[in-house]
Amino acid sequence: MISKYNNNTDKQLSENHIDSISFHNTNLKKLRIDCQKCFGLCCIALYFSASEGFPTDKEAGKPCINLQHDFRCSVHKNLRNTGLKGCTAYDCFGAGQKVSQITFNGKNWRQVPELARQMFESFLIMRQLHEMLWYLSEALNLHSSRELSNNISSMILETEHLTALNPNSLQELDLTAHRTKVNSLLLQTSDMIRSKYHSNQNNPSKQLKPLAKGINFFGADLRKTNLIGASLRGAYLIAANFKGCDLSGADLIGADLRDADLSGANLTNCIFLTQAQINTAKGDSKTKLPSSLIRPAYWLK
Repeated sequence: MISKYNNNTDKQLSENHIDSISFHNTNLKKLRIDCQKCFGLCCIALYFSASEGFPTDKEAGKPCINLQHDFRCSVHKNLRNTGLKGCTAYDCFGAGQKVSQITFNGKNWRQVPELARQMFESFLIMRQLHEMLWYLSEALNLHSSRELSNNISSMILETEHLTALNPNSLQELDLTAHRTKVNSLLLQTSDMIRSKYHSNQNNPSKQLKPLAKGINFFGADLRKTNLIGASLRGAYLIAANFKGCDLSGADLIGADLRDADLSGANLTNCIFLTQAQINTAKGDSKTKLPSSLIRPAYWLK
């Protein structure tokens, strides 16, 4: 367990609330994948499952057969056609280069084999911390109440502090406890933002029906469903039909969008949507995405 911050750290958190508001715009690049600075950690540390977009299962700690000596992928430009859809969907949120270049100071697992296990474990922890940072930065960018924004700012700084820990300290973290605190702030943000979208719907279209309760929408046709301000947190949306849907203010955190059809859908102002989710879905040139996300190259033009 990590000890609580001392008074100087608490003071720093308070003084940096205003500065951290610019986190989303100035530091978002730190949460983007930079494979050139990584030692292929996702290609060896992770377990691959044939049921999750990979041709075969792969044990954690065993290098992918396509990982080259220089830590590059030999089939990177042809991942989908070689049955590696899971690779196109994966996002480490910049944890790979952080562990490779900062946590282990540029030492790689091939040069120093005795560090391999610790490096892989650190990567799995760092990935979760960076994912939390991404969601927190998105929450801060949504301009909620001042009190909530201040709390989010403090949590960003606290989480950033954790990402700077050495490998031994990283492995002593109580990630579950920290994630619980982060999730509380994300849920408060979601409730606040979605309520605003609900209140702005003075006259919802009678042609649209309310979203059914539950999280299982496997293959569902949602084209005639009112999804504005909807909570789709953790929902199973595999192969669901969202063609032309307006998802403004909808919370999509943790939603499974594999093969969901987003053609012509408006996701510009949905919240907590990640690049990894978009990479697993289907879309076209008319699909509207948040400015922080990139349209997958394989989508129909």
